[in-house]
Parts: sequence; structure tokens; C-alpha cells
Amino acid sequence: MALSTSITRPLQLIIRFLQWSCAAVVVGMTSYFINHGPRGQHTIYQEVISTISIVFFIPAFVSPFLPSSLGKLVLAIDVAFSYLWLTAFIFAAQDYNTGHCRTAIPAGIGCKHKYANEAFIFLTFIFTFFGMILEVAALWAYRNENSTSYRTEPKVNHGARQPMDAPAAPAGTV
Repeated sequence: MALSTSITRPLQLIIRFLQWSCAAVVVGMTSYFINHGPRGQHTIYQEVISTISIVFFIPAFVSPFLPSSLGKLVLAIDVAFSYLWLTAFIFAAQDYNTGHCRTAIPAGIGCKHKYANEAFIFLTFIFTFFGMILEVAALWAYRNENSTSYRTEPKVNHGARQPMDAPAAPAGTV
């Protein structure tokens, strides 16, 4: 089965919607943490990454329809943000899964909220990673569908002498 843009476009839109909505959930939950408890560096990092992601993920909704102009930009955004989201997940795992969850920053907020935030951070990372793979597949499918076949143009000899691979002229005709 050949990969085509008619297959990759709907998948891209679904992945992009899930990616963007998970980032929006992380913004809401992390904002709640910042508003109701002491702020740690990891919490601020998660808030900044999730807020910036909401803006930077918007071109990904258009890239299935304009792969030639936006595909490479969206791919670069996905590569960068996949590492940022992975780092945010590692920070959340360090904060909430070592020691006592209730006393981790922000203290006083229940563990179920912290674990939910960690889960949505992981989901945003994984959807960003899948979006990156799907973007490469979509660019490949678009290139295969819109490539022109290789055509050879006849060579025109503008020089006075015959080409080197031409048959030799009879002795008296030169």
C-alpha cells in the first residue's frame, strides 16, 4: 500500500488537534498550580513551554494543505518542541514520582492533579513525536505525488567539429 496525502492529511489533523489540546490542558493545569501554590523552576518551565507551544503548533493545522511551503517549518518546530516536552516530562517525573508527591512543589495540591499534569505533558510529547514522524511521511508522499519524471533533452552541438562519439568521416569528405 502506497502512502498518499489522502491518507496522511486526516491523520495529521487528528494528531495535531490532540497535540494542541493536550498542550492547552497543560497550560490550564500548570496555571492552576502557579496560582495556588509556591512556584518552582520546573513548574515555570512547564508553563512557558506549554504556552509557547500553543502558538507554535498553530501552523501545523495548515501544513497538511500547504506541505510545500509549511512542511519543513512545522517539522523543525516538531523536532525542537519534542525535546522541550521530553524535558518537561522528565522534570514532572522527578518532581512527582520521587519521595512524597503531596509535599512536592506546588505543595498542598493533591497527587491526582500532579499525575494528571504529568500524563498530559507526556501525551503532548508523544503526539509531538508522532506528528513529526507523520510530517516526514506526508512530505515524502507529497513529493512522490508531485514529482516530475526525469526527462532527457537532446544535446545540441554548437561546435564546429563533430562529437567524439560520432562515426569517423570518410577520408576524402573533410
